[in-house]
Amino acid sequence: MQVWDLEMIYKSLIEKYRKNLAVSDKTPVISLHEGDTPLIPAVNLVKEFGFNGEIYFKFEGMNPTGSFKDRGMTLAVSKAVEAGSKAVICASTGNTSASAAAYAARAGIKCIVLIPEGKTALGKLSQAVIHGAEVLEIYGNFDDALNLVKELSCKYPLTLVNSVNSFRIEGQKTAAYEICENLHQSPDYQFIPVGNAGNITAYWKGYKDYNKTEPKKYALPKMMGFQAAGSAPIVEGHPIAEPETIAAAIRIGNPASWKAAEEARDASGGVIDKVTDEEILEAYRIVAVTEGIFCEPASASSIAGLIKYIRRGYFVNIEPVKVVCILTGHGLKDPNIAFVNAAKPRKVKTNISDIINVIGF
Repeated sequence: MQVWDLEMIYKSLIEKYRKNLAVSDKTPVISLHEGDTPLIPAVNLVKEFGFNGEIYFKFEGMNPTGSFKDRGMTLAVSKAVEAGSKAVICASTGNTSASAAAYAARAGIKCIVLIPEGKTALGKLSQAVIHGAEVLEIYGNFDDALNLVKELSCKYPLTLVNSVNSFRIEGQKTAAYEICENLHQSPDYQFIPVGNAGNITAYWKGYKDYNKTEPKKYALPKMMGFQAAGSAPIVEGHPIAEPETIAAAIRIGNPASWKAAEEARDASGGVIDKVTDEEILEAYRIVAVTEGIFCEPASASSIAGLIKYIRRGYFVNIEPVKVVCILTGHGLKDPNIAFVNAAKPRKVKTNISDIINVIGF
């Protein structure tokens, strides 16, 4: 009878990239086997838009709690436990709360979450609740919640695990490593949603770090970040007091990693632009119908940005390029959006003739 070495089969993200992360032999590894998410070629979308090159989706919705947050949370919670912390705290529009609650549960420590009133998708909130987090809804927006958890973590023995925690950025940068490993190079362009701006910061750091460690030096990608039009403080050049968008995960008016995101944009020769809710919903539907991928609305802002730039002629008269769109979360995080924006089930009689008549065969 063959005995399988489960640690070899299911190597944690921290173990896989230990030499590139701020961990030691004393760091307990709190893992749900995050990472190794698929890089999916967009075969049909390329044809749909006559794109001169290759498009890939890095589908982070395949992480344990359904979003990219798990990459940073495994490291942030592991380091919190190493430091002796008994509780973590975060502000969240949804995905951070789900991830923090799951990893805190895995570690056997407490999790406190502050969310904006009435602004968290049920799919995400249900995760935080079922994992046993103490969820507090405040009368305010995400930025108000973030200011509160910052103050609380300074005054009380609570470890803050929002993206202002540097270990979050360290963990999230590993997605860039995986992309380079899959493509055997860096992409030419990376399109990514921008909310609190920690992720664009992390990917840029990951590409730079990976480029230093590999014998073969890769050209670094242009970082193409996209905010929702109603929540676009970096694009507008000032904080947005009341950010609004259907893409809840990027409904943030004053990003914590604002300056770092601008540095990634400028150093890479990329852009930070905005897309409307209508453009986001169009992309959300297109990727589902043409590629069979169900991502959450905020994720679709990266695809919306790519479609916007294809239509604008941005890629005309250039050599074929490799483009990666980051899909930050799974569509099941916010299923209500799908039901509101897709065709409703049709009622038929319980017989074959009526079914055939409706479906047109």
